[in-house]
Amino acid sequence: MDILKKTAALSETVLAALTDVPFPSIDADRPVDLLTRCPASGVTPLHESFALAQRAGVGQVHIKDERRRMGLGSFKALGAAYVIARDAEAGLAQGRTYVTASAGNHGLSVAAGALAFGARAVVYLADTVPEGFADRLRGFGAEVVRQGAIYEEAMAGAAQAAKDNDWALLSDSSWPDYFDRPHTLMEGYLVLMQEAVAQMPETPTHIFLQAGVGGLAAACAAHARLAWGDATRIVVVEPDAAPALFASIKAGTPQVTTGPESKMGRLDCKEPSLIALKGLARDADDFMLISEDDGATGSAACADAGYPTTPSGGAGFAGLLAARADPDVLGLTPASRVLVILSEQAS
Repeated sequence: MDILKKTAALSETVLAALTDVPFPSIDADRPVDLLTRCPASGVTPLHESFALAQRAGVGQVHIKDERRRMGLGSFKALGAAYVIARDAEAGLAQGRTYVTASAGNHGLSVAAGALAFGARAVVYLADTVPEGFADRLRGFGAEVVRQGAIYEEAMAGAAQAAKDNDWALLSDSSWPDYFDRPHTLMEGYLVLMQEAVAQMPETPTHIFLQAGVGGLAAACAAHARLAWGDATRIVVVEPDAAPALFASIKAGTPQVTTGPESKMGRLDCKEPSLIALKGLARDADDFMLISEDDGATGSAACADAGYPTTPSGGAGFAGLLAARADPDVLGLTPASRVLVILSEQAS
């Protein structure tokens, strides 16, 4: 476990390096209005787990459970499908080809959105993504293309295909000159935090947010700050094999990191989304890295408590559990009220 406390100086340095990058949206009402028209729409539950609170040594653990979101098995259902729905409202989706790379659930959201609105989906997968997931994509009518050993190589292939074929690139990350679609996509993620704010019985003292490129963490952090101000300490959790946000905050500029393949595969992203990085430089308090063993321990604890998920889906709780080794660093006490997100179903 490694923890970086964000200082005002670190925040200012990152923000100065990203002046041309937009902050994440805080307009949760817009995606709620559109997504509630979807037949599969529904509010996901918030659970309180006494077993997990006891395991972590805190007063309360509340779990925002995204495992059945819109029938797709993860929070990602709120993202790409929302972008395509927005395009459909503008008369732009019918017959269009959307291309993306995916380490998992983002591709399902693209495929489901394309299928629902008469579009076509092409999803690039790295060789490390299981064939069973590729079959799930094909079940939604998506064309699957294998390229590269890691997510970033698959993303390069998708970006090149978009240029070569005049397709719409729909990534859940952002980089220079590519902001509009990921900004809209992250706006969709606000829905889950708006629900959580309404469901929480009290303001949480802490939120532990898992991050890959950072879209979920940044959207949730932005809405949490809007709702709860500085009363809540926001901790971003990444695998130590993919410390993109941690390294970028520490360096003061966006970093491309290296490391082995992580079993927290949905979070195994070596480069941050610039929109997410800018938002978290403003809104997060701490950045922490957890080991592969920490991730496995966290998901096993969730399963033991009746909430089976993957090491990626339970990484927020894994971070909380790892922090028990030195709770004072993050201000955790036996009275702390902690919110975590169970971001995907067990595979």
